[in-house]
Amino acid sequence: MWSFQTDPDFQVELDWIAQFVREEVEPLDHILGNQYDITDPRFVALVRPLQARVKERGLWACHLGPELGGKGYGQVKLALMNEQFGRSRFGPIVFGSQAPDTGNSEILAHYGTSEQKKNWLEPLLDNQIVSCFAITEPQGGADPLGFEMTAVQDGDEWVLNGEKWFASNARYASFYIVMAVTDPEAANPYKRASMFIVSANTPGIEIIRHHGFYGEASASHGHVRWTNVRVPADGMLGERGDAFVVAQVRLGGGRMHHAMRTIAEATKYLEMMCQRVLSRTTKGELLARKQMVEEKIADSWIQLRQFRLMVLEAAWLADQGNSWKDIRKHVSAVKATMPKVLHDITERALHLHGSLGISTEAPFSDGLINSYHIALADGPTEVHKMVVAREVLKQFSPIEEMFPDYLLYRQEEHAITLYGDRLAEIGAKPVLAKRI
Repeated sequence: MWSFQTDPDFQVELDWIAQFVREEVEPLDHILGNQYDITDPRFVALVRPLQARVKERGLWACHLGPELGGKGYGQVKLALMNEQFGRSRFGPIVFGSQAPDTGNSEILAHYGTSEQKKNWLEPLLDNQIVSCFAITEPQGGADPLGFEMTAVQDGDEWVLNGEKWFASNARYASFYIVMAVTDPEAANPYKRASMFIVSANTPGIEIIRHHGFYGEASASHGHVRWTNVRVPADGMLGERGDAFVVAQVRLGGGRMHHAMRTIAEATKYLEMMCQRVLSRTTKGELLARKQMVEEKIADSWIQLRQFRLMVLEAAWLADQGNSWKDIRKHVSAVKATMPKVLHDITERALHLHGSLGISTEAPFSDGLINSYHIALADGPTEVHKMVVAREVLKQFSPIEEMFPDYLLYRQEEHAITLYGDRLAEIGAKPVLAKRI
């Protein structure tokens, strides 16, 4: 059933999440370091009690099925939750829904052995450890067909050699899920790579440098070198050559969750914008009464609501049993739209705050940089627009004639063929469009 209403019982939970995040989680952003540094005594002292309250409320890791300790919520409910706790960088980890651990847990749930689930999945789900999804390479960028890291079979082990780039949370991770080329000569280029799970303590793994970007609490994106890293045969996740299949288990849902967190962040900046223009006077009247300011407020609200509906439609389609591949057009459309929405609303908020807006005391510079970040993460905007265009064009076919049948004279000919006799019966002629 298509509805814009939220189940009353679930709305109670959303209201609790909203208040909890605003009053108790958001303040953590200003006094704690990196949210993935879970061994920091300050994290233990301040975050663990909040996580316990979330668990008591039954809202921990709701993306997981009951067999893994979650609620098994569908994408619409998950989207609505992320819209609330996405206001804070600590929000996702307080609710057990932080990337990349959510996606990595889904991969392990699908493809991990019993031993891997015990050693890695169980502590990951309880946030006793965090993980790293290492895909991108320095020379390959976002093009996985350009990857060069290799995995060569040697007896009952695989030997990994190469480099990974911008591997998020590498410095804090207990294990990596990493893509490497196992069959470089495979006819199908999408069957050349395989996926592996590797303990971060494995000899041969070296973090060359930690990279960060403006607005982050610490540099946490690793440039990682792998030199003769030995992985047992059962460290391969899925079948040989199925890295792209395995990756898709995590990417679709992850993009949806990022989108709703983006809505949360943009909403926060819109709220700040509205408060500001109602509090400042210039030229004898409130900023809020200036027509060009009103336009900025209106454009921001409209843009945000349009994007929210796009996300919820994609989430609803997923809940109807469609696979992520089935709705890739919708997911890519969400991913391509997301950075512009955040950028535009953040830019307007910054501008309406004047010099204060560009200062390091205001959050808007962080938001602008994050808009560029989300335009690159999980595939650049251009790639997703390409996917949308190609999926749209699959619905159409070329014509053989020189002139298309939607031209006016051809439409008139068709209409006359269809209704000409009936007009003749009443002694009438068709009224055709006038040509200049």
